Amino acid sequence: MSARIYLLGAGAFAVGTSAYVVSGVLPDVSSELHVSLTAAGQLATAFSLSYAVGAPILSTLTGRWERRTLLIAALVLAALGNLIAAVATDYPVLIVGRVVAAFGAAVYTPAATLFATGLLPPEERGRAVAIVFGGLTFALVLGVPAGSLLGPTLGYKGVFALITVIAVLVAIVERAALPRVDAPPVVSLRERFAGVTDRRVQIVLAMTVLGVLGAFSVYIYIVPLLKHSAGLTGSVTGILLLVYGVGAVVGNLVGGRATDRFGSLRTLLVLLTGLTAVVGTLDLTMTTEVGAAAALFIWGMFTWAFNPPIQNLLLELGGGLLISLNASAIYLGAGLSAVVGGLVIQAFGVSYLPLLSAVLSLAVLGLLFALWRDSALQRVEELEREEDIYLTAAAD
Repeated sequence: MSARIYLLGAGAFAVGTSAYVVSGVLPDVSSELHVSLTAAGQLATAFSLSYAVGAPILSTLTGRWERRTLLIAALVLAALGNLIAAVATDYPVLIVGRVVAAFGAAVYTPAATLFATGLLPPEERGRAVAIVFGGLTFALVLGVPAGSLLGPTLGYKGVFALITVIAVLVAIVERAALPRVDAPPVVSLRERFAGVTDRRVQIVLAMTVLGVLGAFSVYIYIVPLLKHSAGLTGSVTGILLLVYGVGAVVGNLVGGRATDRFGSLRTLLVLLTGLTAVVGTLDLTMTTEVGAAAALFIWGMFTWAFNPPIQNLLLELGGGLLISLNASAIYLGAGLSAVVGGLVIQAFGVSYLPLLSAVLSLAVLGLLFALWRDSALQRVEELEREEDIYLTAAAD
C-alpha cells in the first residue's frame, strides 16, 4: 500500500481530532468561559452541522482547484479554525473557530478519499477508503482521551493550539510528498445533487444518517451509561474508551478488506446484523469491567467497519460526486445524535440508549434489503435493455 495514502490518512487524523477533542475539554470550556456544559456541548453540534452544510457547497466552489493544492488549503483552513479557537476569549469567537475548522474538514475528507482511491486500482479501493477513514478512527481513539488528559495541563486553548500545529505540519509534508493531480471536470451544485434523484443513492445516504445517529447517540453518553451499568468511573472509563477506539481501528481495516473481497452489500449485511445484536445488549453486557471492555471493542469494530462499504457503494452508484454528500450525511447524523440521545435520556433514562441504537440499526438493515432489491431490479432492467439491443442488431 502506498505511503502516500497513509499520509492522506494523517491529514484525516488532523481534521478528525479537531472534531473529537472538544468532548474532552468541555468542562474546561464551561469553567473558563462561564457557560453551561450544555452550551459548551454545542461546540460539537456547531462543528457537525457546519461540516454537513459545507461539504457539498465547498466541494462545488473548489471544483476547479488542483487536487494537491485543495488538500493543503483545506488543512490550512482547519488549522486557522483551531487557531481561532486557541485564542478565543469568549464563547461566540470559539463557535466561529469551530465553524471554520469544520469547513476545512468538510473540504479535506472527501477530497482525500477520492485522491486515495485514484492512486490504487479499483480492486483495492475499499482498503484505500479504509486508510483515509483510519485517520478519523485514530482521531477518535486519541482525540477524546487526549482532550481529557491534556486539558487540565494545557487548557482548552493549548489543546486547540496543538491541533493547529499538527494540521500545519501535515500540510507541509503533503505539499512535499503528494503528486499534483489535475482537477476533475467542473461540476455545478445542481449536477452534484443530481445523483440524489436515484432512489438507491437516497437509500445509502439514509443508511449513513441513521447508522451514525444510532452509534453516536450512545457513544456521546457512554460515560454515564458505563456508570449506570457497572458503576465505572474515572481512569477505568478512559481505558475502556481506548478499548473502543482500538476496536474502531480494527473494524475500519477489516471493513475495507471485506469490501474488496466480498462486495459492499454482503459486507454490510454481516456488519449490520452483528451491530444490532451487540448494541442492543450493551446495557446487559457492560455490567463488569471485563464485559464492558469486550462489548466496547466489538461494538467499536462493527460500527467503524461500516464506512468503507458505504463509501464504495456510492462510488459504484455515482462516482466521486457523492462522496461529499455522504460526508454531510455522516456529520448530520453526528449533529443530531446529541439531541436525540438527550431526549431519550430525559424521557426514559440512559439505560434506553442501547435500545434506541438497536432500533436504528434495524432500520438501516431494512434499508439495506430495500437497496438490495432495487439493485437487483436495476440489473434485470439493464440485462433486458442489452438483450433488446442485441436482438435489434441481429434482426438488422
